[in-house]
Amino acid sequence: MTNLEARPDTETCAAGSHPLGVEILAAREVPLGGPRAMTVRRTIPQRRRSLVGAWCFADHYGPDDVSRSAGMQVPPHPHTGLQTVTWLFEGEIEHRDSLGSLQRVRPGELNLMTAGFGISHSEASPATRPDTLHGVQLWTALPGHALDVGPSFEHHADLPAAEVDGARVQVMIGSLGVRGQRLTSAATAFTPLVGAQIDLAPGATVDLEVDGDHEHGLLVDAGDAGVAGTAVPVGALGYVAPGHPTLRVTAGPDAPVRAVLIGGEPFDEEIVMWWNFVGRSHEDVARARADWERGGPDGRFGHVEGFPAPALPAPPIPDVRLRPRRRPSTP
Repeated sequence: MTNLEARPDTETCAAGSHPLGVEILAAREVPLGGPRAMTVRRTIPQRRRSLVGAWCFADHYGPDDVSRSAGMQVPPHPHTGLQTVTWLFEGEIEHRDSLGSLQRVRPGELNLMTAGFGISHSEASPATRPDTLHGVQLWTALPGHALDVGPSFEHHADLPAAEVDGARVQVMIGSLGVRGQRLTSAATAFTPLVGAQIDLAPGATVDLEVDGDHEHGLLVDAGDAGVAGTAVPVGALGYVAPGHPTLRVTAGPDAPVRAVLIGGEPFDEEIVMWWNFVGRSHEDVARARADWERGGPDGRFGHVEGFPAPALPAPPIPDVRLRPRRRPSTP
């Protein structure tokens, strides 16, 4: 999925300080124009916190009725320096990319694309599809040693899950423990991280065995959820600092909870994120934009076959120099 904002913010991202406790990050609504014409709820990046581990972008959308429209129609667009994680609660999306991949993703399945030095892709609602589209789009920043890796695409339809005492935990990437059972996804990760869907029956509780040196975020889709003893409103992300080897996620008594857990080792590299590019400097981003605008099937981003619309043009780059923010000191 692309960031379709006509004037995307310059995101100068760095890891923040890590006080013990839970920090509530409220979502902001971001209207995306163009062919997708939808509003998403974005929790990261934001001024208060740019990253959770290597996770650098979280959009939450739907449920949207796509029975009377074309649904999601995102033309070919580029990415660098990141992995895209497509995860659905309801509906279907068809992925095409410049490697020749063609793959539908459904709830409980993972589409994972590694951009590396450069890739382009499109995402669309298939002609025959469920009536509702609902899910999250997540990005992870690649570490410096992986910025120039070759692009790749993975689809994982058989992901590990556990059900205990009214809770279901499914790991999309990375690993975590539930009641002594270690759930580990086969998806490729370039830094120590985890991503999982948590479903709880009303009144249920689950203790997740995580790495105590990692930071985590619980993005709540539905229900009265709590993490580490703190309530997290629907649509918000509850950030949990390192120092918790176990995370307790709870559901209130009146409704089920659905949430997505993200987390990982604190990312110690400053990044510059603009439009669909993640780099380390203004020059990285400007070069990627110029390469995309130059185009050509033999260029850096290749060509996506089969999408019935032209590729997206890149928005104008800001007149100011894009600079990474200095990493805040840890108290």
